[in-house]
Amino acid sequence: MLELLPNSAVIWDWVSFAARWLHVITAIAWIGSSFYFIALDLGLRKAASLPEGAHGEEWQVHGGGFYHIQKYLVAPAALPEHLTWFKWESYWTWMSGFALMCIVYYGHADLYLIDQNVWAAESWQAIAVSLGSLALGWTVYTLACRSPLAKNPTLLMVLLYAALVALAWGFTQIFTGRAAFLHLGAITATIMSANVFMVIIPNQKIVVADLKAGRVPDAKYGAIAKLRSTHNNYLTLPVLFLMLSNHYPLAFATEYNWVIASLVFLMGVTIRHFFNTMHARKGQPWWTWALTVALFLAIVWLSTAEPKQAGDEAAAVELSPAAERLAASPHFEPVLEAVLGRCSMCHATEPAWDGIAAAPKGVKLETEAEIALHAREIYLQAGRSHAMPPANVSYMEPSERAAIVRWYEGSGQAVN
Repeated sequence: MLELLPNSAVIWDWVSFAARWLHVITAIAWIGSSFYFIALDLGLRKAASLPEGAHGEEWQVHGGGFYHIQKYLVAPAALPEHLTWFKWESYWTWMSGFALMCIVYYGHADLYLIDQNVWAAESWQAIAVSLGSLALGWTVYTLACRSPLAKNPTLLMVLLYAALVALAWGFTQIFTGRAAFLHLGAITATIMSANVFMVIIPNQKIVVADLKAGRVPDAKYGAIAKLRSTHNNYLTLPVLFLMLSNHYPLAFATEYNWVIASLVFLMGVTIRHFFNTMHARKGQPWWTWALTVALFLAIVWLSTAEPKQAGDEAAAVELSPAAERLAASPHFEPVLEAVLGRCSMCHATEPAWDGIAAAPKGVKLETEAEIALHAREIYLQAGRSHAMPPANVSYMEPSERAAIVRWYEGSGQAVN
């Protein structure tokens, strides 16, 4: 019989799903509009019939109609009555992403954020470092963009890339592999969204205010916004990879995970360079795809290195008080037998299931401590739902699922 009210673990999981859904929707909207305007901007053409002050135009067809678009580098002579601003897609993408990070990584810091074998930190310490890194990342980036380096965009990009490589290495020294990739993506996404919120939109508002006041807008504001927009252009694809990487332990849970993350940024550059060149009608540099494939193969090769904390050298898993209660529960024995018999053939240091090279999402369930540590996920994936094992390939019995529910809820972990 269904309970009238779901327990806290179920509610928390649905809150996480809602935030994730919102994040995906807004990210699609932001990236879609961003890619469209980049292609539009690069494809603009000069024409003798252009109005004074117009930089270029583009004719497009979509949805059964034709569109005639003109761009002004500074601003038109008169401000149109209706002006559409493209900003909320960016703002909501960042806000929903930060909310999701709070729900998943801050709400369960002991599981997703902290690796006791890397840094034996308290939850508040790890969260403080996480928040500080977001603020520091943006501060260093924007100061670099305001420095004389802005006059040499290529050198600036190289130095920023070096900073990202250093961050990739640094995060793997303090967080779990999943959290390291997530934070590298979060800092990059913060830079992108802050570019919109703190530079691009404010500069556009200055131009609008000048027009309303009858002044000629200064072209420098457009140039500044253009530099930040170019950075956003090349950072988009790496951010997508990093945000999705928590599904791929061969990326985040191997010895050279920080090198893999660094190479992903280069792949983003090569892919975007192809499309930017094509949209600018300057040809199709297919060599960029050859380089992208070479970088990807290097990533695949790096992923074959010995995983961190593998084998007999792995440090003992430290449990929180809640996980210790679960391990000491009188209901634990049947759960231990079920998980070891139905789950550990895949969730292992060396998976025994054909076709699986690494434990899914890096989750290992080979010891009592590991099972207790991942109790909430086991409860939601194999107790409250039938998501695991996939297609029930290892034949988990209904009685075993009931034992998991009884164990988790009977240990005070799920309060109705």
